[in-house]
Amino acid sequence: MTDYKMVQLTSALPPVPPCIASIPPSAPRRSFLRWITGLCGTVASAVLGLPLVGYFLARRKREVAWVSLGSIEDFPVNETRMIMFDSPLRQPWDGMTAHTGVYVRYEGRDEQSVDRFLVLAVNCAHLGCPVSWFPQSGLFMCPCHGGVYHANGERASGPPPRGMFHCVWRIQDGRLQVQAPHYPTLQDTLDGTV
Repeated sequence: MTDYKMVQLTSALPPVPPCIASIPPSAPRRSFLRWITGLCGTVASAVLGLPLVGYFLARRKREVAWVSLGSIEDFPVNETRMIMFDSPLRQPWDGMTAHTGVYVRYEGRDEQSVDRFLVLAVNCAHLGCPVSWFPQSGLFMCPCHGGVYHANGERASGPPPRGMFHCVWRIQDGRLQVQAPHYPTLQDTLDGTV
């Protein structure tokens, strides 16, 4: 019974013509198609990889520029002032946003007679809107979404996920200088702390 079925299946297959079985594959056409496929793959990889290479090249160290905010004597103790200046990091397309500022409060001298300043960026930590200082309440308030900060820049309420951004500052020849602030974000703060 089993031998009969095998005979039937074998006889059902058509015989292979001897002329097709003896023709060798076309080697030049296959190598040409392989070459074209490899070339297209290389070009596609290069086009897709260019943004990644650009990302890593753009992570070079940022230029550091210092802006003088004035003499130390210009800042009364425990008084918060807004100081505006043109950012030296400006680009031609920045427009009015290149005219930025910081909030400065002189906190007096410590035990070693070293001057202490609190320098905060004007940008809200939520979406970057410029905050306003209200000396009557001792609070910074963001007009965009209602973020509120204490006088020391810590978050008081609202949607901001953290306190205000602290700027890097120094005293050079009796003048307060601030490291020119870029637009701060949660991932790229001004002082490197998250």
